[in-house]
Amino acid sequence: MAVTSKELPPQQQHERPGAVAVSYRVLYAAILILAAFAIYLLVGVAVDWARVKIDDLRYGDPRTTHLSGFVNHGEEQGQPTHFVAINLDRQVVVLELPGGDASQVRHLPGPYLFGEHEDLTPISLVLHDMDNDGYNDLLIEVHNEQVLYLNKDGAFRLPTPEEQGLLAQEHSQ
Repeated sequence: MAVTSKELPPQQQHERPGAVAVSYRVLYAAILILAAFAIYLLVGVAVDWARVKIDDLRYGDPRTTHLSGFVNHGEEQGQPTHFVAINLDRQVVVLELPGGDASQVRHLPGPYLFGEHEDLTPISLVLHDMDNDGYNDLLIEVHNEQVLYLNKDGAFRLPTPEEQGLLAQEHSQ
């Protein structure tokens, strides 16, 4: 009698036990890593969006901040000088209203801001006597940088190189 293919036992696959389970574990691990990365990206986008919306509520658009203080500029009536800092398309502009008088407005050009979305960067203003002359000087803070305007002769101006050296010496001690 001849043997036909119908009578032969089916060929058994010779795989190692657990090989299929290992490949599924690798697949699950890859999916988990991709899911974690996607969640990380979504959370980052959500945090950035929330930060911009909070800054919109706090500083407006364009980013604007206000400060009032006594700097001995037209304050004879007892009204403090009012400052308005605006990030106007990446150009920082500070308006000074001496003694709160809008008819005497002065402007201080600030730094240009470079980079993506810098038009959304808020500005901080601080009054502090940096050169110990008894008059409050104006500090403009953007990110981690400061621009100092000295209060000299009834107006604000940038320090000269000599004044910068003296200020650096005083603040390093």
